[in-house]
Amino acid sequence: MNDRGCAAQVTRRLSSRWFSFLPALLHVAVLILLWDGGLAVLAAAKPGSDMPPLPALVREFLDAEEAAQAEALLAQILKDPQATVGTVQALLQNSRAFGDEPVGLQRSLPVQVESHTYRFGLYVPVSYRPTHDYGLVVCLHGAGFTGDAYLERWQARLGEEFLLACPTLLQGNWWTRTAEQLVLATFRTVMDRYRVDPDRVILTGMSNGVIGSLLIGIHHAPLFAGISPMAGGIDDVLFPFLENFRNTPLYLIHGLQDQVMPVELSRDIAKELTRLKYPFIYREHDHVHPLAGGHFFPREELPALVRWFGTLRRDPLPKHLTVVRDASHLTPFSWVRIDATDRIAAFSELLMDSRDETLANRVYARLSADIVGPNRIEVRTQRVRRYSLFLNQRLVDLTQPVTVLTNGR
Repeated sequence: MNDRGCAAQVTRRLSSRWFSFLPALLHVAVLILLWDGGLAVLAAAKPGSDMPPLPALVREFLDAEEAAQAEALLAQILKDPQATVGTVQALLQNSRAFGDEPVGLQRSLPVQVESHTYRFGLYVPVSYRPTHDYGLVVCLHGAGFTGDAYLERWQARLGEEFLLACPTLLQGNWWTRTAEQLVLATFRTVMDRYRVDPDRVILTGMSNGVIGSLLIGIHHAPLFAGISPMAGGIDDVLFPFLENFRNTPLYLIHGLQDQVMPVELSRDIAKELTRLKYPFIYREHDHVHPLAGGHFFPREELPALVRWFGTLRRDPLPKHLTVVRDASHLTPFSWVRIDATDRIAAFSELLMDSRDETLANRVYARLSADIVGPNRIEVRTQRVRRYSLFLNQRLVDLTQPVTVLTNGR
């Protein structure tokens, strides 16, 4: 396995790090690969000895920062004679113990992205207790703002059940690879320190932050319980990626009198989500701000949005998945991963930019996987040469044969 986050989650609560992309810590982990029409099943290594205790190995693996380190630890785990499905699952189900951490407003906290240090604002309810699960809202600011500024606007609105993290990207260019890494690093940093329910992480953004929340959201949809874009949109050549929101509801808000980002941007997304028959809420408002005009988030829309936040619970192991990928995002998507494709679009540093005509022509890879009955999985692919399914006892009965049909075969 070349990717430390390659397999599906096997329990509801995992480590605060990499909580949705748990590699196959199963002694009988099964990978089903499609390669030029052929199927192959790979088995785990045989148990070994003379290694650190299994609980320590599992914790070290979950905290690993580098893929090579995680891969080496995984190899050790698979050799451990104690590493049965039941044993490892029990270790994962035991919630990590969190200690006391600062509460209230915390401005300009450092977060590392490769060799650069960025900043984010954090609000932790004053009633926070490390024995209680909390939701997390990650909010992306618009141009000309900072995460700290949004922190002060939002913290009083969410109540006592959510932590709030607002990263700062001074240029407001949330459509870049750096922005993607910053957002992911921010919520992982928060989850390292605080007890956050991995099934209650929400991504939202305003203006330029909408572009980021949509672009980052569509590539990493399995991480989020919901996405809320406010006053923005994306180019329609990226609309095929909206299929990734099959299990991730959206709440869109846009002003009728928005002269910065026209309301048609959100209307077009709503039309596409309607065509896909996906769950979403769309709100238009006619309020005008003395400085921002119609390009803002009015207080009147807040109560309904916060109530929606409170209803969200991510399904970590949905039985029906759709994933659309460009060549720069061949990463795990819940219990599915596209490994090799025909020639498709590949984004550069800009998450909405390609170096050739493949983006303009919407040349992407697509895969849908549906568990349609006991131990029966149907997979449909377009431009996919090889894929992996990461299965566990919550998805199939591993003591019985599993049937996988790929494009009807």
